[in-house]
Amino acid sequence: MPAADQPTRHLDAAERSDDASGVLADRFGRRLRDLRISVIDRCNFRCDYCMPLETYGEDYSFLDPDHYLSFEEITRLVRLFARRGVEKIRITGGEPLLRPNLEELIRDIAQVEGIREIALTTNGYLLADHAEALADAGLHRVTVSLDALDPELFRKMNGVGKGPEPVLEGIVAADRAGLTPIKVNTVVRRGVNDESVLPLVRHFRGTGRIVRFIEYMDVGTRNGWDRAEVVPSAELKDRIDAEFPIEPLEANYPGEVANRYAFRDGEGEIGFVSSVTNPFCGNCTRARLSTEGMLYTCLFAEDGTDFRSLLRDGAADEAILDRLGSVWGDRDDRYSEERGRAADQDADDRVEMYKIGG
Repeated sequence: MPAADQPTRHLDAAERSDDASGVLADRFGRRLRDLRISVIDRCNFRCDYCMPLETYGEDYSFLDPDHYLSFEEITRLVRLFARRGVEKIRITGGEPLLRPNLEELIRDIAQVEGIREIALTTNGYLLADHAEALADAGLHRVTVSLDALDPELFRKMNGVGKGPEPVLEGIVAADRAGLTPIKVNTVVRRGVNDESVLPLVRHFRGTGRIVRFIEYMDVGTRNGWDRAEVVPSAELKDRIDAEFPIEPLEANYPGEVANRYAFRDGEGEIGFVSSVTNPFCGNCTRARLSTEGMLYTCLFAEDGTDFRSLLRDGAADEAILDRLGSVWGDRDDRYSEERGRAADQDADDRVEMYKIGG
């Protein structure tokens, strides 16, 4: 990451205070711009880097739906967070399309002043049935997780034996509904699915869909992360460039997580998310809200802040805004930049990815 993007020093309280627009800054001056909202902790897949079947089997106790934030509660928080600078919302899970009537939430959020983009991350298996209704409700675009095209490998990786065909149909349906540009996320693991990279590039090149290859990360505590399974983005770039020459593109906006590359022949673009080999903590503007209303300021956080209790105890808007200002103002997370040191620490309580949507 360029030196200019690195956190350099802690700001004092005056420097972190709200400006005229109400936007919040943390201890490194990073503004709050993006909110990722997990609407359900359940998933219909059991990918072993997120929700391995041996842990999350039939006997595992997920949240009772009464513990979920209601759509009304979520919308209230979005409205308040928008007053403090949030412009972009991403709906996640678990698998968000398992949450009944999700289009109602999308419609409510779409009416919040200041929110200029609503996106959704999904495994795509149910997307074909929901794409049109979500688009009609105000969803702007989708990101679909797809770790392999080979049916046998895909069934093995999702842990429940489901083939990729419904996911591919979902991508087509999302395109037809105008939920574009569609991004296809692939978590790459050496010896597992790294041979799927070029087939994915060949399949989506020239379609307008953007494949993004994500380095395997040590999120949560259940995925048995091994650094030897990380395939550096630089290695993947060389593999792809050898068959389809690529060149770097400018970021679409400050804080974009993927480094963008265009095919030199004009057949679209791909991206690389490199939080292991090239951390991007220095311009991270994202907060994450779990299904039960805990706010996390880092993907690798151990502790969150309970906003559900504030809502259900009748807190006034200003009290909720004060809590948000305190949480974000005290934020100094930069786990990926400090991964080597942090790896030596006890991480048994680190939040699991399925609770906050990655």
